[in-house]
Amino acid sequence: MEYSITYVNEVIGGRWIRFYADDAVSQLLLDSRRLIFPVSTLFFALKGARRDGGRYVEELYRRGVRNFVVGEGWEGSELPGANIIGVGDALVALQTLVAAHRKHFALPVIGITGSNGKTIVKEWLNTLLEEDCQIARSPKSYNSQTGVALSVAQLGPAHQLAIFEAGISRRGEMSRLEPMVRPTIGVFTNIGEAHSEGFGSLAEKAAEKLKLFVRAEVLVYCADQEETVKAVERWEGKARRWAWGRGEGNAVRIGPVEKGDGWAKIGVGSGGAGGEGNAVFAVELPFSDHASVENALHCVAVLLFLRVPEEKIRERMRLLAPIAMRLELKNGINHCSIINDSYSADLSSLSIALDFLSQQQQHPRRTVILSDLLESGREEGELYALIARALGQKAVDRLIGIGTHIGAHTSEFETWFPGERIFYPTVEAFSDDLSRLHFRDETILIKGARVFEFEKIDRLLTEQIHQTVMEVDLGAMAANLRAYRQVLDPATRIMAMVKAYGYGSGSAEIAGLLQFHGIDYLGVAYADEGVVLRKAGIRVPIMIMNTETSSFDSLVEYNLEPVIYSPALLQDFDRWLKKEGIPAFPVHLELETGMNRLGFPPEEMDVLAAALGTAAFRVMSVFSHFAASEDAEQDGFTRGQGKLYHEMADRIGKALGYSFLRHMDNSAGIVRHPGLQMDMVRLGIGLYGIDSAGSGRLQLEEVSTLKTTIAQIKRLHTGDTVGYNRLGQATEGTIIATVRIGYADGYVRALGNGVGKMWVRGHLAPTIGAVSMDMTMIDITGIPGVSEGDEVVVFGNELSVSQLAKWAGTIPYEIMTGVSQRVKRIYYEE
Repeated sequence: MEYSITYVNEVIGGRWIRFYADDAVSQLLLDSRRLIFPVSTLFFALKGARRDGGRYVEELYRRGVRNFVVGEGWEGSELPGANIIGVGDALVALQTLVAAHRKHFALPVIGITGSNGKTIVKEWLNTLLEEDCQIARSPKSYNSQTGVALSVAQLGPAHQLAIFEAGISRRGEMSRLEPMVRPTIGVFTNIGEAHSEGFGSLAEKAAEKLKLFVRAEVLVYCADQEETVKAVERWEGKARRWAWGRGEGNAVRIGPVEKGDGWAKIGVGSGGAGGEGNAVFAVELPFSDHASVENALHCVAVLLFLRVPEEKIRERMRLLAPIAMRLELKNGINHCSIINDSYSADLSSLSIALDFLSQQQQHPRRTVILSDLLESGREEGELYALIARALGQKAVDRLIGIGTHIGAHTSEFETWFPGERIFYPTVEAFSDDLSRLHFRDETILIKGARVFEFEKIDRLLTEQIHQTVMEVDLGAMAANLRAYRQVLDPATRIMAMVKAYGYGSGSAEIAGLLQFHGIDYLGVAYADEGVVLRKAGIRVPIMIMNTETSSFDSLVEYNLEPVIYSPALLQDFDRWLKKEGIPAFPVHLELETGMNRLGFPPEEMDVLAAALGTAAFRVMSVFSHFAASEDAEQDGFTRGQGKLYHEMADRIGKALGYSFLRHMDNSAGIVRHPGLQMDMVRLGIGLYGIDSAGSGRLQLEEVSTLKTTIAQIKRLHTGDTVGYNRLGQATEGTIIATVRIGYADGYVRALGNGVGKMWVRGHLAPTIGAVSMDMTMIDITGIPGVSEGDEVVVFGNELSVSQLAKWAGTIPYEIMTGVSQRVKRIYYEE
């Protein structure tokens, strides 16, 4: 989109705070961290419960942005040469502008909503139709109040079809999305329990979702889903109903489903509404699970409505593949980090991938391996000039371009991208030249359209790893952080605890994500953990919980803030600072209020107060630890701890004569003891999706998934034994699988002999026999379709780590932190 700033002001009904010139704007920016094209950018200063975009106006001005929309109450300094529009609500203004932009286009628009499957259906429809027309679509799962706006803003004159998804979490939201999307074809995937907390019932949620289709010409839905049918029958929309299902009266009739191992064949009746006289043809799908089949049939129904020939439908449906809707971060060859995002290549998803690359601070050097961008709807010279500028803005050091189109535009890259540039016509040519490229100690983003088969490059550059891996969902962690922020006072700061190697999930990668999302402090156990984070590019303040005298040099060299917990440690550090001539170094004081671990007890307050008067350091915070904040039976003790803490902190405040941060609440305390949030909270296990409070108030997502694979399958007979000491006993027909995980990987021996279970092909398989150092046997008797090499989930979404901990007679903390370092971590973001 490209409009003059005066047109923007007219459309959104703003008022001029400052007007300099009638600039043309074509890039909408909501997040200051994602700036690429400052000259053509219009920044909307959105205001949330904890973040006010108005705070970033002056920073963006210094970086070259000259056009801004700000909300009520913005107060800024003079910004010479800037255009600033004032509005009541910057989000409403953004949506109003995008709705006006949508009105300029009379093309077909497919709008998709529902409880599950929105993103998959959108991506598959794009795959099925991209050969026939230029398509604009939502990048990734951009379906929120802001995501939809950014998606629809992509619409340009070259597009012939658009596919947008829309998601909501509370009443009133869809009425704001509909004017931006204005779908002509509606797809209602299903209605279920996901994201239901903002609604009184499923019926209310369904009615809200159906508001997306008030101006649609047709509504596609599954007539075999009872709740969906009820919702559509209650709906008063005028759209033509285009139902698919087994019933005779449906526009698209579905026949019997024949399933094999990883495939399904379905008879489909095509034709007009009502289904009379429909000719039946067979559709083959390269998967057989229920969700994928359902998503594929939504696509078939849309294609039939669009009158795509049956033969073309049959041909293209075979090409569908599970969508890897995530960016993966993993270890590569020669100490590199690999970001694999090779399922698609377009401008929007490239921008998201470059943002993810910017978050990673493990290596100073960055390389992007990029294929041709196909079907962009832009003139190629303009397209690759935009890409070159984006790479330069994100401080990429090297571009490796693969394809005939990107290689034909070296002049654009020479003009706009100052880094190293290498081009190859094919993946094979790149592979032949691999030894000359010298990949070492760098972060490499692999971004390519599916037709280029960049998975070959991924295999070449990825470190060969033990088949037992820990997958860490960075998107889930960000969602958990947002969930906790929603229950915190906006002024309350957050210290994220990343000690013990990030609760087993990795330290630098987790810290990089939290830094990107504006965390206030990080907490680690020992100085060497903090040093690792500083060397990985982490800049936020870091508190060291267990301070040792041997670490004083490292604390100062790497600007790490130690916890002082005893008179002896205070005296030692104060004396050392004065000897080194280092004034006002930041420290934190720990008070003992009932945990009886570390900290100054009440009887040492006089000694502490006297020492603070002449100390060389500056106290940044004073804190204490709850002993049982998650336990309702201990609430009286917890309240007593809080009362004692306040008394002790007040005495310290009088001795210091200046203010400091106060904090005591942990993950459970944030939810169960909101009155003790104070200035800051320490968020630990809750970030990883474990609800230690057990309240159910927060919709948390488990972050870590531990997976392994089956090495061998054996059929046993009555009397056969399994494992060391012959502890496992087989009966006739017992089938066991040996999986690649043992106690050296962190699968504790207490889980052997049927105590623990693993998730295999949708079933729980109990252990059999003792857990070995590197292997464990599980009983897969009665589980159909299991093969050697199959994936096995040890814990994750299918099998909670909390459940595993109960079986082992321990707590989730111990299970997570016990996962061995030989188990490789793969980080991804949906």
